[in-house]
Amino acid sequence: MTSSALLIIDVQNGMFQRGSSVFNDAKLLYNLKKITASAKAERMPIFYIQHETRGKQLNRHSAEWQLHPFFHVEKDDEVIHKTTPDSFYQTDLEEKLHSKQIQHLVISGVQTEVSVDTTCRSAFSKGYTISLILDAHSTWSTSTLTATQVIQHHNNTLQWLTNTLSSDEFVERPR
Repeated sequence: MTSSALLIIDVQNGMFQRGSSVFNDAKLLYNLKKITASAKAERMPIFYIQHETRGKQLNRHSAEWQLHPFFHVEKDDEVIHKTTPDSFYQTDLEEKLHSKQIQHLVISGVQTEVSVDTTCRSAFSKGYTISLILDAHSTWSTSTLTATQVIQHHNNTLQWLTNTLSSDEFVERPR
């Protein structure tokens, strides 16, 4: 059986600011809590990826930078700090995954077309198998596309690199 880990990317307070929160924020948090609870019940390692942007909204140790309060990092969980969209670039994520003999990543989080997409592609290039949780990542609308369109596009595009499944399918899958 392939050893798996759950990655929760950039689910930080700054992504859930009143008036400028990610699309479908309450449903996103609900689905993330559901898959996190399932992963914990399976004793699947959980990696919280935390983004820092110096001089901008996500300054280290600011309120916006903190992980969303829906999530409580436990002693076996890992927190990985990053400064680029790629959760692997200049971080110790790959080293920690190797130390736990992780070969399969379950990916979720924020921002669909930036950190989620980049991390999926990077993980694929590094030889990991990947499951993208279709309804457990989100973004914002742009001037040309709605958030729904961005999410649907990436779900369709990333299916070439990942196994795609809903949060319900993840929770109900055979173990």
